[in-house]
Amino acid sequence: MKTKIFFYTAAFSVVLLSNTACKKSFLDVKPKGTSLEDNYYQSPDQAFAGMVAAYNPLGWTVAGTYCAKTVVMNLASDDCYAGGGSSSDVQGFQDWNDYKISPATPNLPADMWSRNFTGVYRTNVMLEKVPGVPGLSDADKARYIAEMKFLRAYYYFDLVRLFGNVPLILKSLSAAEIYTQVQAKPADVYAQIEKDLKDAIPNLPGTVPSTENGRVTKAAGQALLGKVILYQNNNSRMQEAAGYFEQVNSNPSYHLLTNFGDIFRPDNKFNAESIFEIYHTSAAGKGWGNWPNFDGNVGVQMVGPRGYSGPIYESNNSGWGFNPITTQLVTALQGDPRYPFTAANIDSMRRAGAAKYDTTGYQNTGYFIQKFAPLAQFEGKIGDIPLNWPNDDIEIRLADTYLMESEALVRGGGDASKAQSYLDQVRARVGLPSVPATLDNIYNERRLELATEGHRWFDLVRTGKAATVLAFKGFQAGKNELLPIPLNELKGTKLVQNPGYN
Repeated sequence: MKTKIFFYTAAFSVVLLSNTACKKSFLDVKPKGTSLEDNYYQSPDQAFAGMVAAYNPLGWTVAGTYCAKTVVMNLASDDCYAGGGSSSDVQGFQDWNDYKISPATPNLPADMWSRNFTGVYRTNVMLEKVPGVPGLSDADKARYIAEMKFLRAYYYFDLVRLFGNVPLILKSLSAAEIYTQVQAKPADVYAQIEKDLKDAIPNLPGTVPSTENGRVTKAAGQALLGKVILYQNNNSRMQEAAGYFEQVNSNPSYHLLTNFGDIFRPDNKFNAESIFEIYHTSAAGKGWGNWPNFDGNVGVQMVGPRGYSGPIYESNNSGWGFNPITTQLVTALQGDPRYPFTAANIDSMRRAGAAKYDTTGYQNTGYFIQKFAPLAQFEGKIGDIPLNWPNDDIEIRLADTYLMESEALVRGGGDASKAQSYLDQVRARVGLPSVPATLDNIYNERRLELATEGHRWFDLVRTGKAATVLAFKGFQAGKNELLPIPLNELKGTKLVQNPGYN
């Protein structure tokens, strides 16, 4: 259930056990229906289903409308435009791309709010219920609690970075409480995120079997905690952040893949470079009648070229033309070995007579995302193709943690040789020579290594570069570092709008 007002979920006290985004192995793709919370959590199987429900919002690519996180974050940055079929195609996308977004903009602020507060609600319910589940082993209780604290931290990390001023809710709410919530200071939200992660890490497993791929590990907790500290921009804590990254970067379970392009292939999921990955599957074969509960990655369909006909990419339905890559990013990638794995030059294929596509797509540049492209070889075989792409979202991978540790060491005055080594390793993997480990070089490497993966906007905001770099899109300093609180969340509540949006 995805609703306009996040309090609604708490008021009706419902746990959703259907339409999961992962795999009993980990998460079953068969719908399980819904169960009232008061009658639930009476067995280990029901606790498992509750755990599944708490992971579920991670994989939402549709809520009120399309809201694939990577697509949304790309269009807000200088990596991509919104694109699509017209200047009104998914209005929320267009409004954020042009920095005309408002509290009343349809869907986009509300979908990002709903995704994360639904996750917060579900983790809170599980944290309250798990200790009393009959027959659940102590080991499973400890692990579930750790997973719920990781997930709550993850959801709140997105909320505080996107909205800044959000209610800090650490329990399920009664009907009398839901409209009396007030916003917490961002510092308090960050403190709770850190506490949850520090509580979680000792009881998260070091590794998981393949049947549990998608469930979080100790390394995911360490990486996220380092990232949370890094994003608070307190240079006196950079050595602390570097310490958490080092626990991941020195972990023998992880290594950089030799072939950069192999990181993103749907037939190479949960590879040795992946630290925290969100699972998608085509196995359920969902159709449009299942809206909005899809298990596949609809974002993949969204970024394909419109009206495409030719080899390599799926042609029967063709893409929807969102996230055309900016010429700024294409220029930055020139001569970089990662270029062909990042940007697909569809226009060059058209000019060579190898393919056709609709060149009139909105904000079309001729360049499209390759990392998550709708490749014909991976299209779903059952259900509606646009809804059943199996491409996972890799939230944190090793090259990312290498570069974050390098940054933290430089900012904190730490081991300069180690900072240099981690930057060098990322570049050497693709055959590039060493460059000095300066902040500018590290930030540039992040842009090229992680392009179109949804990190760029967050990096621009946290480094204070957004107003300059995104001026061509209309970004206003002091306002657009945050999204507006969705209008429906202000009605009858004590929430206050973010600066610049009244």
